[in-house]
Amino acid sequence: MNKRVLALDFGATSGRAMLCSFDGNKIDIEELHRFDNSPVQINGVLYWDILRLYHELKTGIVKAKLKGGFDSIGIDTWGVDFALIDENGKMLSNPVHYRDRRTERMQEEVFKIVPKDEIYATTGIQFLDFNTIYQLMYVKKYCPQDYERADKFIMVPDLFAYFLTGAKVCERTIASTGQLVDPRTGDWAWGLIDKLGLKRSLFPEIVDSGSTYGMLSREVCEELQVEPVPVIAVCCHDTASAVVSVPSTENNFEYISCGTWSLLGTELNKPLFSCPDYTNEIGHDRTIRYLQNIMGLWIINESKRTWDKQGHSLGYGEIAALAEKEEGGKFIFDVNDDEFMYPGDMPEKVRKWFISRNLPAPEGIGQIARSIYDSIAECYRVATDGLVKLTGKKSAIHMIGGGINATLLCRLTASATKLPVYAGPSEATVIGNAAVQLIALKAIKDLSAARKIVKNSVELKEYLPE
Repeated sequence: MNKRVLALDFGATSGRAMLCSFDGNKIDIEELHRFDNSPVQINGVLYWDILRLYHELKTGIVKAKLKGGFDSIGIDTWGVDFALIDENGKMLSNPVHYRDRRTERMQEEVFKIVPKDEIYATTGIQFLDFNTIYQLMYVKKYCPQDYERADKFIMVPDLFAYFLTGAKVCERTIASTGQLVDPRTGDWAWGLIDKLGLKRSLFPEIVDSGSTYGMLSREVCEELQVEPVPVIAVCCHDTASAVVSVPSTENNFEYISCGTWSLLGTELNKPLFSCPDYTNEIGHDRTIRYLQNIMGLWIINESKRTWDKQGHSLGYGEIAALAEKEEGGKFIFDVNDDEFMYPGDMPEKVRKWFISRNLPAPEGIGQIARSIYDSIAECYRVATDGLVKLTGKKSAIHMIGGGINATLLCRLTASATKLPVYAGPSEATVIGNAAVQLIALKAIKDLSAARKIVKNSVELKEYLPE
């Protein structure tokens, strides 16, 4: 059964449109359109440039049409962020970026209303300043005019689907990222929502991954000169899509979805509430992605941006080569320190972390980069040890996503965790997005069959502990 599906993948720093072809045995992907995703700072607020991103999405659709067309569309993005829609269906403003500082103190304000332990016992979600719960509470308290005008809040991937189809719903995996869903039921945590005083009418219906938002609207089809096809609610959280593509035929696996963020976890049949450092996000077929959010290659990305401004035009491969020349394990820092969350001069932030603790600090590009890679791998080790203690699962690690192109990090991960690492696919999110579309189109039977097909479709690279 030959099918062609269009996967639209929006990462935190870039996006792409990928045409994915399935011949019954493997999935082949072709990049049609790649674009930058840079936030916009206006009057002290960091926004997503959502209308430009929608323009890029439409450009991807047109390019896919010119390549011979497609049977469906699926969209995935980062988690937690949303837009407010008024009763006339108009977007009130661009979505605010999760790295904006507006929610820095909102957790404490929320805990005065509902205790921290109760929130975790209800949602099972790791506490992060930018979670949807704190963003909505910020809007309610500090932007009451927007809150009162809002008819619905719609998560970012669902927002793009709304633009394309008119459907105002929320896909389950993306809803689960915001600390407002009960993972036992998969529905909104209505008791928590009521205690916080959030209006119930704001929350759209939640739909399963693999369901259909609707067909491309007549207006969109006329504008882009395309035929109406279904827009499928894939696993709309990019990590959930990536986890679909883990090429394991075993239920007992650990994964690291490695990109701007690192998401380290395993797949469970039901949520586990024993440690608030781990999160229970929902996956395809209502599985549980039991994982920890780790500050990943964002630190390298931001460091490169600073070095570029300083006149050092180095590619990521060149940065890694400089890091490999340096002594390993010499400068280890906590990559999850809050200071590394926000944009800025990241190399100086790394140095200040050591200096403020009266420790020797790394000097120069090579040492700082090695320090970052070593520290990410050490964080993987700690998180893996915790995962084994909490779940009893110990297995090889599947590293997936664009971060596996940093082969130094893959090697360091194997050595730090003392576990074999299988790297691939690098295009995990796109392949997972496509796989869920193909399941919805009945070209692939189920999640288990999809993972076998992914294994047929990609070449894995093995890294053994040294």
